[in-house]
Amino acid sequence: MHILATEGLTKRFPTVTAVDQLTVAVEPGVTGLVGANGAGKSTLIKMLLGLLPPSGGRARVLDLDIVSQGAEIRRFVGYMPEHESLPPDVSATELVVHLARMSGLPRVAARERAADVLRHVGLAEERYRPIGGYSTGMKQRVKLAQALVHDPKLIFLDEPTNGLDPRGRDEMLTLIRRIGTEFGISVLVTSHLLGELERVCDHVIVIDGGRLLRSSAIGEFTQATQTVTVEVDEGLDDLAERLTAGGQTVSPQGRMLVVKVLGPETYDAVRDAAADLGLCLIRLEQNRHRIEDVFREEASTRV
Repeated sequence: MHILATEGLTKRFPTVTAVDQLTVAVEPGVTGLVGANGAGKSTLIKMLLGLLPPSGGRARVLDLDIVSQGAEIRRFVGYMPEHESLPPDVSATELVVHLARMSGLPRVAARERAADVLRHVGLAEERYRPIGGYSTGMKQRVKLAQALVHDPKLIFLDEPTNGLDPRGRDEMLTLIRRIGTEFGISVLVTSHLLGELERVCDHVIVIDGGRLLRSSAIGEFTQATQTVTVEVDEGLDDLAERLTAGGQTVSPQGRMLVVKVLGPETYDAVRDAAADLGLCLIRLEQNRHRIEDVFREEASTRV
């Protein structure tokens, strides 16, 4: 069963079309929704939650209609918003318990679930402190905890790494991956940072200007290319000249060479040339496609 599916879904505002004839289906797992700021990601999530009526088309989330069954969708779906939304004068425990009660959990169960999810997101020690004194990373963890507290089948995470330093982003991405793998909760996570989604997602949906560019398994985005990157400690020009003279296709890129793979002999040629020239071969790596290649291909077709 698809966790969500859209058909011609559209949202128009007076000056812009935020989501434009979007048709896509999402399977269980961790799915990335990638696009630049303003691409329509947040608008799409609000429609899928039944919070924003579509201008056209239709969609179902967990086989529930977004127009007529929005309240039921929100019973089974957790939502971590992008914007700052936390009251500063209450503790994380108070807030998460309150939202658990609003989701229908009895008082005791709500407190138990709140304690569990706050420990899971790494706020076991700080959960009784007022949220106003939290760092950005801690606030993001509170937002994640409240999205999980009612044991949803699916969670929407809107730019969950916003404002985090590199360590905080790594920790948040690890949490997201654990949610999808260890707890069996499907995840739709949005980001404009393409490399993040490659690390945690099973499937990626790419949108631009509200339009679908591509929807594929992550392996299809990151499949091997027909090039290798070669790095040596010195003598790069000599190596390029030797490889070119030997019939290889070589493109310098900064301090490295990109060599087209003509067959197994290309690897032998790089090895032998480096050895003959007495160079220290630091890296010989198969290149892979990346998600940003989709945007480059789209841009090239518009020129």
